[in-house]
Amino acid sequence: MARVLVIGGGIAGLWAAVKATDAGHTVELVTKAELAEGNTRYAQGGIAAALFPDDSAERHLADTIEAGAGLADPAAVRVLVDEGPDRVRDLIRFGVAFDRGESGLERGLEAAHSRARVLHAGGDATGAAIEHALVATVRRRAVAIDEQTMLVDLLVEGGHVVGAQLLGASGAVVERRADAVVLATGGSGCLFRHTTNPAVATGDGVAAAWRAGARVADLEFTQFHPTALAAPGTPLISEAVRGEGAVLRDESGRRFMLDVDARGELAPRDVVARAVWRRSLEQGGAPVVLDATALGGAELARRFPGLDAVVRAAGFDWAREPVPVTPAAHYAMGGIATDLEGRTSVPGLFAIGEVARTGVHGANRLASNSLLEAAVFADRAVRAITASEASRAAAASEAAVAGTPARSAQVVHGAPVDRDELQALMWSHVGLERDEEGLAAASARLDAWHALDPVDRRSAEDRNLLDLARLTVAAARARRTSCGAHFRTDDPNVVVSATLHEPTALEREAA
Repeated sequence: MARVLVIGGGIAGLWAAVKATDAGHTVELVTKAELAEGNTRYAQGGIAAALFPDDSAERHLADTIEAGAGLADPAAVRVLVDEGPDRVRDLIRFGVAFDRGESGLERGLEAAHSRARVLHAGGDATGAAIEHALVATVRRRAVAIDEQTMLVDLLVEGGHVVGAQLLGASGAVVERRADAVVLATGGSGCLFRHTTNPAVATGDGVAAAWRAGARVADLEFTQFHPTALAAPGTPLISEAVRGEGAVLRDESGRRFMLDVDARGELAPRDVVARAVWRRSLEQGGAPVVLDATALGGAELARRFPGLDAVVRAAGFDWAREPVPVTPAAHYAMGGIATDLEGRTSVPGLFAIGEVARTGVHGANRLASNSLLEAAVFADRAVRAITASEASRAAAASEAAVAGTPARSAQVVHGAPVDRDELQALMWSHVGLERDEEGLAAASARLDAWHALDPVDRRSAEDRNLLDLARLTVAAARARRTSCGAHFRTDDPNVVVSATLHEPTALEREAA
């Protein structure tokens, strides 16, 4: 069987490692920090799947495509919604204890869903529960695990990926050879000054894949979560809080979202995030507040125990007073372009989870589809590796998306990249609202920097952030019209103040 190198320790990487081992492959799992660290661990909202009698895959598909602002790939979404319920059942078999009530599994309603279909575990600790169960499952398998080990570059021979260069805990760069490399390195929230992502989210997989010649797509689509707590660290306040009835108010105490969209606080994330951003600007920078007081202290502590502790630790009693919130970079809809089996444009290389651009999310991810996507496409990638074992290179070449040539070495000029300045630049010019003047200024500043050779984690991350920032700005400049999370104020067809959304037939029926 195959030697499979899985890089990344979130739901996608853990899932791939478990399924590949069970399929008889020899598996090595590499993770940049501790095995349990990564975006999965911090996912609060839950996992969406059409598991209930009043729901269907067709409804889930329609909601996903509508949230994606017309750019979601229907074939990819069909895979997601059809295979999603079975993957949730797999999670239950792996030991994830989703919250239950008297009638069975509890479910919540989140933004842009026409039905309550989001499962949670531990109230607001769904990601942590999934991570814990999958880590335990991996440790019961014969998987070689390398923690504190970072991807530096991919090894490419004859147009095929044959392994990776890794920076180990000792500080030495080592090579690992493999028949298949599966990138599950997560997102790139650390491109921006304000993010809900952990410090490991520096876009390592996308940057390394691009340097190896893999095609990337939709990098201009970064999802900004509307409600990060306006406090040090910008901790996320889950969309599920709004799903339970919390509302957004301006500094006068007025609930303003209903003026923007008929769905109010449960409009798609890009709509809510921009509305929060613009209202704060109109208030001279004073933050919008999230009012959850109607839920009461007992219910907030029961339903959101982790969040309750975080908010109170930041000095707020959200049972008695609204709390200040701000948008923050949350999720990358774009990434390494893949087919429906996780294959990239470079034979031997697969990408799954947030690092991949499967086409499921389009221009704006539907809430709680990310964990589902990771499980569904990790499962499919392992099946593809197993099925193509006899003729892996030929199968990957025939089925992968169109490729691009390998990248030339970077020309070194100017000053070394300054991470803090890069993050501020991306936040100011490539954030919730963009225009050509700001994008051009960002491009010029990025071109004036160079990255140092990757000799430690910090320098390797800075190189990745600089590569990814340049690619993101170029993608944002190339897409001259606004769509979903990519909002250009210089688009002549754009009305900067959001227009009122009329409910769809599904939403009227749900109401």
